[in-house]
Amino acid sequence: MSRTVFCRKYQKELDGLDFPPMPGKKGQELFDTISKQAWEEWQAQQTMLINEKHLSLMDPNTRKYLQAQMEHFFDNEPFDQAEGYVPPEQ
Repeated sequence: MSRTVFCRKYQKELDGLDFPPMPGKKGQELFDTISKQAWEEWQAQQTMLINEKHLSLMDPNTRKYLQAQMEHFFDNEPFDQAEGYVPPEQ
């Protein structure tokens, strides 16, 4: 049986992550407050930002930028979108 968390993005009980998505205090906070659905959606957004903006994860400023965007995403605040992205037609 999967665990549930009160997801801070969707403000309701949803399936939680199977393990903290990163080490340390921040990873534990995400594990306790973010649903699996919200994390998967953030992963897709993060991938688009990295690809469209040609970001290098070797750059500490890039990692800080992505962490800030992640917080905005999970708090339902405006966050940077990948410019020019057009979703595939169904």
